[in-house]
Amino acid sequence: FQPPHKSDSVRLPPYVPDTPEVRGDYQLYYDEIGRLDNYVGKVMAELKKQGVADNTLVLFISDNGRPFPGDKTTLYDGGIRTPWIVNWPARIKAGQKTKSLVSSVDIAPTFLKLAGLTPGKTYEGVDFAPILVDPTATARNYAFAEDHWHDYEDHGRAIANQRWKLIRNSYVDLQNTPSADAGRSPTWQSMLKLKADNKLNAAQLRCFTSPRAEFELYDLKNDPFETKNLAGSKEHQATLLKMQSALAVWSKKTNDYLPTKRTPDEFHRVTGAPDHSVRKRPRPSKKDMFGTNGKY
Repeated sequence: FQPPHKSDSVRLPPYVPDTPEVRGDYQLYYDEIGRLDNYVGKVMAELKKQGVADNTLVLFISDNGRPFPGDKTTLYDGGIRTPWIVNWPARIKAGQKTKSLVSSVDIAPTFLKLAGLTPGKTYEGVDFAPILVDPTATARNYAFAEDHWHDYEDHGRAIANQRWKLIRNSYVDLQNTPSADAGRSPTWQSMLKLKADNKLNAAQLRCFTSPRAEFELYDLKNDPFETKNLAGSKEHQATLLKMQSALAVWSKKTNDYLPTKRTPDEFHRVTGAPDHSVRKRPRPSKKDMFGTNGKY
């Protein structure tokens, strides 16, 4: 394994405070990334040993963003933007980079087409294979993301192109609580202490904001950490309306809807402690959890 990282080498985003506890938390995360990288290397070495590496398509991604406040289970890039590394020596030139948009829903239809099969009509993704050959190619104009109940209740949708991202929050009364694992982390505990002492800046208070804005518009080029909401800016209304319209088209196309009732939180939104009166297994049916609304 690689040697442990040092806390002073950690790069923190502006929406978490710079404290020893937070740095230590991120340091351990860096160490886990190093451990993962080591095992990925073992898999790649085994493919080479078996003589199949050159003609094996390998795609490396993660399931979601970092497990920290402001990241996992949010629709900010820290929650939905993941690694996307493709290796296929026989077909793809190494070292290429692309700015083209791709989404995880594109994986299945792309792999099926590369295997000479036709994706079924229920597949929502698009074929990104042309990008593998030509990094300047375009597979999609927009990428979409959703946030449902995950430990805590929420209902959000996002649309992004290469420059802009729009987030639509349906439950504006609920604060943007981190996932349960992040809610019990040293980072979150440090933030709770600093909040009590009024020592968090505006970006760091975002996790605690209630009510939230219904719409959030971010310039990903000039504001990659999404700290300045431009939805209320007069000069950005044309962009806002364009993104809202595209999101509405996608919502209709995918038969998206707002549940008729909310699902209770399984954890306390501040302490992260589990609520055993709600956290039941097996879980109730979708009808019991979300209501009907004509969908179930």
